[in-house]
Amino acid sequence: MAANPMYQFNVYRIGPEIKIGDVDLSFTNASLFMVISSLVILLIFNLGAKKNRLVPNKIQLLSELSYSFVSKMISDTAGTKAKPYFSFIFSLFMFVLFCNMFGMIPYTFTVTSHIIVTFALAIVIFFGVTVIGFVMHGISFLKFFVPSGVPKALLPLLVVIEVISYLTRPVSLSVRLFANMMAGHTMLKVFGFFVAGMFFSGNLFIAPLGVAPLLFITAFTGLEILVAFLQAYVFAILTCIYLNDAIHMH
Repeated sequence: MAANPMYQFNVYRIGPEIKIGDVDLSFTNASLFMVISSLVILLIFNLGAKKNRLVPNKIQLLSELSYSFVSKMISDTAGTKAKPYFSFIFSLFMFVLFCNMFGMIPYTFTVTSHIIVTFALAIVIFFGVTVIGFVMHGISFLKFFVPSGVPKALLPLLVVIEVISYLTRPVSLSVRLFANMMAGHTMLKVFGFFVAGMFFSGNLFIAPLGVAPLLFITAFTGLEILVAFLQAYVFAILTCIYLNDAIHMH
């Protein structure tokens, strides 16, 4: 079963079964790595902010760079009016990033490779941004779905297209992250078994041929680490873009 590349995505219970009616609230391996990611984030930034040194140590430098990176991302995409939502976007970015990175460690679990996790994050963002839009603009926020400068004959069709496009945001946001993480980890597992099979084949002619695939999978692992960061960045910057639409209605 462990040779199945999809086995790494199995969710299993840790500890006793906890059920409320038909809802299973048991603690799982997915829950464990979400908790671990959250605790590590809290630990890093707590240590980083504990001693504000003139010459920062590595943890303080990591904290300050992360803060500056997200702050600039918000300013560039959503403007200064989005600054009140910095805490949410920063927490979102760091959570997705650490969940992605922990998934790169062998024998861990990639939380973001499950659509239920990414969709839960995306639906919170979707409703949050929509509420912000209505709070800031009232019923005038509906003008967001009415493109300006188009012929009246095409207006009903374009409004329908705009509404459908808006409603599909949680799907596209969640599927992008989930699909990239699942596909990358599946390929790593497949190539890993292929390389191991060549090295431990017991054939003196086949074993040396495993060097080239080993070099490939090493390079691919580095690429996957980059993808893990980029997907966290894309998830956060799309949130900023959606927030910009709600604040500035464009």
